[in-house]
Amino acid sequence: MPRIMTYVGALGLAFVVSAPRLCAAEDNESIDQTYRRTVSRAVEAMLARQADDGSFSKQASPAVTAIVTTGLLRHGRGAGEPAVAKALKYLEKFVQADGGIYAPQSGYANYETALSVLCFKEANKDGRYDKVLKGAEKFLKQHQWDEGEKTADGKPVDKSNPAFGGAGYGKKARPDLSNTQIFLDALVALGNGPDDPHVKNALTFISRCQNLEGEHNTLPFPAKVNDGGFYYTPAAGGESQAGKNPDGGLRSYASMTYAGLKSMIYCGVKPDDARVKAAVEWIRKHYDLDSNPGMGDAGLYYYYHTFAKALDALGQDEFKDDKGKTHNWRHELIAELASRQQKDGTWVNENVRWLEGDANLVTGYALLALSHCKPKK
Repeated sequence: MPRIMTYVGALGLAFVVSAPRLCAAEDNESIDQTYRRTVSRAVEAMLARQADDGSFSKQASPAVTAIVTTGLLRHGRGAGEPAVAKALKYLEKFVQADGGIYAPQSGYANYETALSVLCFKEANKDGRYDKVLKGAEKFLKQHQWDEGEKTADGKPVDKSNPAFGGAGYGKKARPDLSNTQIFLDALVALGNGPDDPHVKNALTFISRCQNLEGEHNTLPFPAKVNDGGFYYTPAAGGESQAGKNPDGGLRSYASMTYAGLKSMIYCGVKPDDARVKAAVEWIRKHYDLDSNPGMGDAGLYYYYHTFAKALDALGQDEFKDDKGKTHNWRHELIAELASRQQKDGTWVNENVRWLEGDANLVTGYALLALSHCKPKK
């Protein structure tokens, strides 16, 4: 999950104190009414929290403004509306000569560019950002770990290297699944399909983040767990935010498993592929909205976002867990988020890891998650 959140926390950002929650549903309220009420309150809250320069939590990163603005756009706010136009104007300041969209001093160029791409793409109904998006696409593709790159110790990267195909925070930063799935989201949003070489290379890295022994992951990690879930990265010795087993196995956890599943689908991997089947089976065993399975309440709203994206990409309105219970995951996620919403319309995580004590970031995640739960007309 985004390391930038730890970086920003070190700056002494004041975290929001949790306030009393709303009820999941008001009397005689349908799930569609709960959805509309929850979204409306969140949108109004974010409009009220916007800084005069158009930013949201600018002391953190332009990525927060990109996330919130994408959420506003996906919930019907137009690019020409004053608040959205002001936010977009703020993000335009970060367009660099090399095509990236990032704060030069942050060290998170890939991450910030990919999230800005998703925002500008959402606002690009009239083609106003065609040039910006073209430059950003070129920038992102140049910063993927592929053949010709060198590791920190000077060794050349080839397809056998665990870093191959991944994306990190910056050009030479160790690649990880969190950044790679956001990188892939941006490429797919820009029209790159499964046959694009950068998408293919990303799939190589993503497959190596799965605890599944087989032709797609011959690294030593999956044999020690082999449960079909995903971990953070196989690069630079491997790491899981959920920790390691005594034998060095990298533990699977939910936010990365949903990210991995969604990414494989975006890469064109079919439902009958062993990788997809194993990931779905892991989710069946760990279906939960009370926590981020494997991580507790750490990164909970990042998890809700990846949960929604992945199950939407899977194309199933209902999901059956390993106990045979069928879940209307959209309805359950709407109800869960409604129950966690603060009285002022925002969300905040009491576990402040990865900056989830920042109501702007967390509300942005919630709005993005809810954009995958829109009631059918």
